[in-house]
Amino acid sequence: MDEETVVSAGSAGRLVARQVRGLPASDGAGVRLTRIIGTPYLDAVDPFLMLDEFRSDDPGDYIAGFPEHPHRGFETVTYMLAGRMRHGDNQGNSGVLEPGGLQWMTAGRGIVHSEMPEQQDGLMWGFQLWVNLPAARKMAAPRYQDVPPEAVPERTPAQGVQVRVLAGDAADARGPVEGIAVAPLMVDVALAAGASWTLPVPAGHAGFVYVFEGDVHVGPAARAAALPRGELAVLADGDTLTLTADGGGRCLVVAGRPIGEPVARHGPFVMNTREELQQAFEDYRVGRF
Repeated sequence: MDEETVVSAGSAGRLVARQVRGLPASDGAGVRLTRIIGTPYLDAVDPFLMLDEFRSDDPGDYIAGFPEHPHRGFETVTYMLAGRMRHGDNQGNSGVLEPGGLQWMTAGRGIVHSEMPEQQDGLMWGFQLWVNLPAARKMAAPRYQDVPPEAVPERTPAQGVQVRVLAGDAADARGPVEGIAVAPLMVDVALAAGASWTLPVPAGHAGFVYVFEGDVHVGPAARAAALPRGELAVLADGDTLTLTADGGGRCLVVAGRPIGEPVARHGPFVMNTREELQQAFEDYRVGRF
């Protein structure tokens, strides 16, 4: 399951430091998914704590959804490729995530929310990413950034390359997500057969590439690593990233400023110390969320 190659890169083209595949998992009320970050093979890529891909056209795999559950101390990012997901919370927020839409939720000091399939059948496909918060912002007020598909900039920065910019700056566009502590870059990149693209990635940011269609070569041509569908590359440092596809492929590119703080994590809560974690459980138990 785990293939590792340790490399180094200066402030130039990023190389692949490690490649991993996800593991089958279940979450919510039995939703079947693949967990890529947050496994024994890859615990985290600071500041990213978890990455799940859910993909099925069998309603039995997803129809039970994610009923009401609490969060504190981090952010959840849901990006839909196919299907519709209705969300709601104890703050009175509600809405529907459509294909191509994005929700960046900052749980902060505490929120109780649900995410339930809006459809009864058909393909349900998307991702959920967990992003840590620094200690100074763990107890901030909760907030949502709901982004409909039409609000996501789409660009063609090179022949055969289609890019959707979800967060950060890429392809002469700025993503709609703003005010995030780790200054994230998140782009959805589709490459036709033979296409190649080099994009800037902030030096010092931790980053990864996850291939969810076809195959993608990651890194400068002479030292590129081949990633098939379902494989994630943890990136070494650098200020650019080159992606190439021989037969066509599509991937997520994600990067963010590392937090570098202790992590105390259990279930739906992510804090800095065990005492803060215990307090989170107690606050939820007595209804302080």
